[in-house]
Amino acid sequence: MFTVYFRFAAHGPINPERAPLLEQLLARAEAPVRVSDWRADALRIIAPQVDSLPPASAAAHASGAPRTGQWAFIATPVHFVAGLRSVSMPVDGILTLDEEEVAAITFDFNRLFGAAGIHLHAARERLLVCTLEAPLRAATHAPEELQGRDIWEFMPRGPDAAKVRRLMSEIEMWVHEHAINERRAARADPLISGLWLWGGGGTRPDLPAVHGWTGGKDPLFEAFGAHPHYPGAVGSGVVVIPHQPGSAGWRDADERWLAPAAADLKAGRVQQLLLSAGHRCFRVSARGARRFWRRTRPWWESFQEPAETEAADTQAAEKP
Repeated sequence: MFTVYFRFAAHGPINPERAPLLEQLLARAEAPVRVSDWRADALRIIAPQVDSLPPASAAAHASGAPRTGQWAFIATPVHFVAGLRSVSMPVDGILTLDEEEVAAITFDFNRLFGAAGIHLHAARERLLVCTLEAPLRAATHAPEELQGRDIWEFMPRGPDAAKVRRLMSEIEMWVHEHAINERRAARADPLISGLWLWGGGGTRPDLPAVHGWTGGKDPLFEAFGAHPHYPGAVGSGVVVIPHQPGSAGWRDADERWLAPAAADLKAGRVQQLLLSAGHRCFRVSARGARRFWRRTRPWWESFQEPAETEAADTQAAEKP
């Protein structure tokens, strides 16, 4: 039978909106499991023979980067806010550049850094991939993990982390003075603070075979040819929804992906749905979906970490 893995954003209870269908499914789910690497977990749904696949390796394959012999990072444009004692990324700090901005930043980047063997490539959906001639092995975090948080705890760690951080700092100084930011300032758009390097891995000549389908927006899973809408119970699948439940973008995703998958679950055409956000994943089985007597609650309560729950309880107790 088939499994559909859903991954979506959960920035925390900042003016959240309810999501009735998601909350109904969560009410009928089993106890959550902790997720350390959701991409690896989701990849096993459609490619059980693959131990791991760095997101940058898959993204580089779809770009103009060399297919072998180099190291790649995804280079996500980000906007940071400097405070008195910290630097943080706002919830909307992951930036989407237009075609003109992508062309300008890749051309000027390669003119400046190319002599050192560092290049920037534009892949599908204006995704940027940075390649280097030698590996830089460091544990990195995807930029969505930084949203609403101090960036320091998410800086690269590991043997070559200092080199990665130094490169990111050099890019920050370069892009700060770039004409692209002058134009963005004139339009009152958020400035590009830098390129967040993450998901590092070696470039490769091919991608592993998958036995299923993918949908939504993600640098790793889009490399396998993402469907524009739910294809029906034709195999196991992975759907990455970049929106927070209840948001304007979520409503379209709810109709396009979650509702038809839930219908297949109810009809027994899908064995289970996996609902993942933050560090938690819930499993809803076809049998569990019939637990109609369970009460629903706001979706964000299911994904709060213990510290967040305690903080929310404290705030509620302090209200007059």
